[in-house]
Amino acid sequence: MAIYKRTYRAYAGQLTPTWSRSWILTRYAWKYLFRSRVMTGFFSLCFVPALIMGVGLYLNHSDSLLRLLRFPPGRPLISDFPLYFRTFVTIQCSFAIILTAFAAPTLISPDLTNNALPLFFCRPISRAEYVFGKFCVIAWLVSLMTWVPGLLLFGIEAGLSGPVWAWNNLWLANAIFFGAMGYVLILSFLGLALSAWVKWKPIAGALVLGTFFLGTGFGAAINAIMRTTNGYYIDISHMIHTVWAALFRDAGFEAGVPVVGAVIQLLAVCALCLWLLSRKIRAFEVVR
Repeated sequence: MAIYKRTYRAYAGQLTPTWSRSWILTRYAWKYLFRSRVMTGFFSLCFVPALIMGVGLYLNHSDSLLRLLRFPPGRPLISDFPLYFRTFVTIQCSFAIILTAFAAPTLISPDLTNNALPLFFCRPISRAEYVFGKFCVIAWLVSLMTWVPGLLLFGIEAGLSGPVWAWNNLWLANAIFFGAMGYVLILSFLGLALSAWVKWKPIAGALVLGTFFLGTGFGAAINAIMRTTNGYYIDISHMIHTVWAALFRDAGFEAGVPVVGAVIQLLAVCALCLWLLSRKIRAFEVVR
């Protein structure tokens, strides 16, 4: 309408709280991801191990069902609970890597390809809020399939074994949560950084997988050629498993590097990804 008519009015409705504006990006990204039947089916498939291991916990306390299944009497189905829960977290984090390879390339790359960042930042949303909104997409996906069902399994066992067992093994709940959170942070930051710097989605997804699987191969090659253990520092999976060995009190795991060094290396990877995002997430782009 023409300005001289002065018939326009400012918006008088309820404003969105500042702290929740980044969730708009998360909500719409989730809706876009789950429009794909393949994505929805794979995400649903990721909960099958939780169901199977939950049934295993129930069977462990049902002598009649164990006799029906002809299990040897007097021998528990599950005796090593740290190994049981660590196996669950390992399986779920393997699924999480594949899920991130599918989901991460669709988050930032389309905005950069279509020059949409100026449209975001001309609104009351900062770069940190933009990154946080995209970060929550992967963080929630990975959380829902790792530490959330892991703590539910711990709660099932605590309910079956009683409060004494729960209190004596409370450290297992901490190990499940913090062990899975390591993958949540690494996958979220790594996925966003690769999505921002690699605009071709298949290549970005392949790099997510390659960072973990190729890193293991290169680390082993460096250790074999140089006769050292420093090659583990480029193996993100080994760094996380080193931290897991400390959390789950696995004395038999041969880390090769100190736990403190593994934690520092993982934090350095997150910091590098944040720096890469800060270089790419801008309201303008200088083309030379």
